[in-house]
Amino acid sequence: MKLLIDIGNSNICVAIAGDKIEKTFRYKTLKNRTDDELYLIYKPLFDIYKIDSAIISSVVPVLTSAFSKMIKKYLDIDALIIGPGIKTGISVKADDPKIVGADLICDCAGAMKFYDESIIVDLGTATKFIYCKNNVFYGCAIAPGVALSLNALVNGAELLHSIELQAPKKVLGTNTCNSMLSGIIYTNSCAIDGIVKKIRIEVGNPNIPVIATGGLSKLIIPSCEETILLEENLTLIGLLEIYNKNV
Repeated sequence: MKLLIDIGNSNICVAIAGDKIEKTFRYKTLKNRTDDELYLIYKPLFDIYKIDSAIISSVVPVLTSAFSKMIKKYLDIDALIIGPGIKTGISVKADDPKIVGADLICDCAGAMKFYDESIIVDLGTATKFIYCKNNVFYGCAIAPGVALSLNALVNGAELLHSIELQAPKKVLGTNTCNSMLSGIIYTNSCAIDGIVKKIRIEVGNPNIPVIATGGLSKLIIPSCEETILLEENLTLIGLLEIYNKNV
């Protein structure tokens, strides 16, 4: 079985895959873990699944190193790492292609399984809006993520307290909690609708399909007016596609 690891700033998404993704797991990102500590966390997976290969996408360099060391040390596998020298199948139109995040490349590789042209909305620590066409990454917009926006609101206002993110019942809240939920959820959903519209105008195609992914996508996307395909595992799907191009 293949071990797919997507290391983000907030969460680490792990998948076990054969020809397709069989099982997924989500862990909190803790940046100071050693390779030995990582092994103790992930050992239950290794006891259940026979892993014979691995690939890593990461935006946290210190964990890229720790995971690759752990996989080599305990599984005797040289993990592929998304970066220079790896065949991704995605051409990058950017001022400096080397600094485009591995997660963005994986999102594009995954999106190509569904559409030849698409706008990808990745709702993670940051919210990314990516335009991809015919295996080419043409650029993106990056905004503060949903949880990041909520934390900024709570930390910047004395009388507002942290709340659990959930779908609001209506736009006009009648208490502080519901008002904050409405503001956070609808601000983000309206931003998605608006930026999707602007990208379509900019590239001259009003009918580009939209794919949403990321841990908070299920919470935000239902409030959008746009028709959006929800695929929580898009980055991992792309990671598997890239793995298959390198074996």
